[in-house]
Amino acid sequence: MALSSAPGKVYLFGEHAVVYGEPAVPCAIERRARVDVERRTDGKLRVHAEDLTLDGFTVEYGTATERPDVDVSQSLIRAAMGYVDGAIEQVRDVTGEADVGFDVTIESDIPLGAGLGSSAAVVVAAIDAATRELGYELEPDELAERAFRTEYEVQEGQASRADTFCSATGGAVRVEGENCRAIEAPDLPIVIGFDGGAGDTGKLVAGVRALREEYEFAADTVETIGNVVRNGEDALAAGDLEEVGRLMNFNHGLLSALGVSSRSLDAMVWAARDADAYGAKLTGAGGGGCIVALDPTEATETALKFTPGCEETFRAELAEEGVKRLE
Repeated sequence: MALSSAPGKVYLFGEHAVVYGEPAVPCAIERRARVDVERRTDGKLRVHAEDLTLDGFTVEYGTATERPDVDVSQSLIRAAMGYVDGAIEQVRDVTGEADVGFDVTIESDIPLGAGLGSSAAVVVAAIDAATRELGYELEPDELAERAFRTEYEVQEGQASRADTFCSATGGAVRVEGENCRAIEAPDLPIVIGFDGGAGDTGKLVAGVRALREEYEFAADTVETIGNVVRNGEDALAAGDLEEVGRLMNFNHGLLSALGVSSRSLDAMVWAARDADAYGAKLTGAGGGGCIVALDPTEATETALKFTPGCEETFRAELAEEGVKRLE
């Protein structure tokens, strides 16, 4: 048996624009997915999920081409199972054991589809645990690459390397195209607000693409987000949290102009700003899910708790360590 965990993430800057080669800066946070893997001799997969914002369920099936027989919608099946299937295929590829089966148990305190990198964390932890169960140990860079390939396939070419690299390595990272590296960041007083929902990542990414193709100023907006990221890197390096916050506010406005915010996300962003947070913005694909704010005081947490549409608020420490090998 092997057990691994991997962290979720928030974007300080750059989501959506990163799809078009602009830089992005995500940070790993101490909300984790834990995946327990044990080899089985019959070649089957048995997957038990405790959380993932679904009711707990267990499925067992022979190959990745057979669909689990459970009484939930096919869209939820794809969300819960597609990443696990992809991760196991990567394990079979790297180990050369094409017919190996596993019992896989997933526990996660990262909301599914909320912009906190839940799928990346599950995939990173699953690949790490399953390869170790077979006697292999991947370096973080290869683990991130294998996890990216899984997300790229499941998301039909719309994934970036940001989520999986950040989850595998931890800390704050800079991603631009295929180039990923760790960057220095000060202690960040991260506050997260969650509206209880999830955006449709594919639809939101496609919407930005359509705007970018139709309007030159939309393409300019994407490029401007890249410029915000570059300024944000300088502010992080200088430890200037007030400037980081101002640039986060700017980034949210640009994302809103691209149509990926929502009423609930805007309401939480403005509640944080009215509480004198350094800055606040949506994180992830948008359309629903989470916002990230920077505030060393309790004011933003208090404000969000009384904001209509905010279902949960919590602090999140920067996860300095990425994947953790627990057993």
